[in-house]
Amino acid sequence: MALFKTPRIDFVARRWQAFGLSALVVVAGIVVLFTRGGLPLGIDFSGGSLIVLQFEQPAGEGAVRDALASVEEKVVQQYGDAGDNEVLVRLPLSGPEVGASLEAGANEVVDALRASNLGEFEVISQELVGPVIGQELQRRGINAFVFAMAGILVYIGLRFRFSFAVGAVVAVVHDIAVTLSLLTFFGYELSLNVVAAMLTITGYSVNDSIVVFDRVRENLRLMRRDTFGHLVNTSINQTLARTVITSGTTGFAVLALYVLGGEVLRGFAFTMLVGVFSGTYSTIFVAAMIALAITERRGARVQRTVRAVAEEKPQQPQQETPQRSRRRSRRARAS
Repeated sequence: MALFKTPRIDFVARRWQAFGLSALVVVAGIVVLFTRGGLPLGIDFSGGSLIVLQFEQPAGEGAVRDALASVEEKVVQQYGDAGDNEVLVRLPLSGPEVGASLEAGANEVVDALRASNLGEFEVISQELVGPVIGQELQRRGINAFVFAMAGILVYIGLRFRFSFAVGAVVAVVHDIAVTLSLLTFFGYELSLNVVAAMLTITGYSVNDSIVVFDRVRENLRLMRRDTFGHLVNTSINQTLARTVITSGTTGFAVLALYVLGGEVLRGFAFTMLVGVFSGTYSTIFVAAMIALAITERRGARVQRTVRAVAEEKPQQPQQETPQRSRRRSRRARAS
């Protein structure tokens, strides 16, 4: 606790190491995305049939997959905890009649499993999503994120400085990139729940950045003789306790949701968990440091312009005044 009462951590001196770490995580995520053919889309975006089955007796993925040998292009995976005996079967879109194809695929899965020797089971969930709905949801998800970024840029630019707005937007993009990288690495699908979590962590990250920027604005009036880098570093240290406590309490709540919320909320909770800690990190090492870099660069450019104007300005000859003429005459007579 003494660390957070009077912290004196030099965050500015470590900004380049932080930039390198962020770049490493994002590049690794991009490599994984290309290796795996992109982030898998959930049924909300890609369309298709999704059936969740609960068996009375333990039934592994391999046994269910063998029982569905007659069904083409299916994805079979365990759903929820192993002790629940739940299996998820997903079928892509196929056939000219989309609605009939979705319904026929789901019925084919159920009939094939009833004809097998896997025992009794119950269909506890079934979703049928057509391609038009999936494309509409994709478009709306992208529009929501773009409009959120534009609103953040305008709001922070008007309330603080434009450099602060750029730092906040870059921090949000960083958080989304890191979250997508980890979602790909751990095999989660991009669903509506995940998109909702991303929009939530967007607001969370911006809120953290505004707290730091507000303290920077206050210190601009109190620490006018200090450099902007020292001012930013002091502001981060002054708000460090609030940032850590907020992210810690939020992280514990999201962790409980991830552990106890069930399979339906697991993707949402995982995205939130990554976003909370990534947002705390980006507030300190991305948003504030980007604002610092833009401000320093702008200040250096202004100084170069002033020096260039001073060097190019010709020396004006001093005009002769009556007082100066009389002084020169007295010096001449004295000599």
